[in-house]
Amino acid sequence: MKAVLCKQYGPPEALVLEDVPSLQPGPGQVVISVRATGVNFPDTLIIENRYQLKPDLPFSPGAEVAGIVQAVGEGVRAFRPGDRVVAVPGYGGYAEQTLAREEDTFPLPEGIDFADAAAFLIAYGTTHYALQVRAVLRPGETLLVLGAAGGTGLSAVEMGKLLGARVIAAASSDDKLALCRERGADEVINYSREDLRQRIKDLTGGRGVDVVYDPVGGSYSEAALRSMAWNGRFLVIGFTAGEIPKIALNLTLLKGCSIVGVWWGGFLRSEPERAAALTRELVGWFRQGKVRPYISKRYPLEQAAQALAEVAARKATGKIVLLPGSVQSG
Repeated sequence: MKAVLCKQYGPPEALVLEDVPSLQPGPGQVVISVRATGVNFPDTLIIENRYQLKPDLPFSPGAEVAGIVQAVGEGVRAFRPGDRVVAVPGYGGYAEQTLAREEDTFPLPEGIDFADAAAFLIAYGTTHYALQVRAVLRPGETLLVLGAAGGTGLSAVEMGKLLGARVIAAASSDDKLALCRERGADEVINYSREDLRQRIKDLTGGRGVDVVYDPVGGSYSEAALRSMAWNGRFLVIGFTAGEIPKIALNLTLLKGCSIVGVWWGGFLRSEPERAAALTRELVGWFRQGKVRPYISKRYPLEQAAQALAEVAARKATGKIVLLPGSVQSG
């Protein structure tokens, strides 16, 4: 099979495409014939040895796949060859085959496209967990989404509206904000040319926002935290800006607010039964058309480095997916 390999830590252009032996499942594992792979920001970190998950070299990045079960290992009961699945193996997805643990693999109903599925689970799973479990977002509350045109950001815009919130989307260009409007945002802020705090004050009548969804980090985090309403919840999703902000803790005292960490991967492993129940609910919403990922580009496996470089440079809107075996991009 073909696989995109990280053989030495470095930028996306250091990745190589090679023929490697086909995979065999170990106990509790499934081999998945990959039909589509989601490209996510943590993929840019893992190839530079800057992520909490540190596989041995060489390895293939790619934490999110959709495909067909090819083989199952000893002890696997939930799946058999031929089943359609979506999985979060953590790494290994930039390849024609990947290994996943049974507990990290979920049934994919007929009627859901492989590309949609591969662009769906991490972004929407993270947001579902963030808004319902960590923030307990209530109808009528105001949700501010930073980096709102990215994959996780758009999922927060969409799911925030589904849960009955008033959604303010913040992004760096008018084109990105137009997309946010299309996905349901009530108000928008272009923080490349508008003062974030002043705009939040204007849009909320000085009250502030109840929940901040922050996958960006960097210089906007503190401004958003200072713009929170009493009893607000600040959701720490990630740091695509590259800078992990240092927050003065007196702000939480003055605002009566909480800073809440969100790591969906840790949730899957620490609370597997609850996570599985939430995933079933999420897939149900997907099947009903209540949520659907926005895929901006599709690339063949050979162009994985280009796709990953776009994500690393924060040029991507929505999600990018790789299609192993494909000869077209779009």
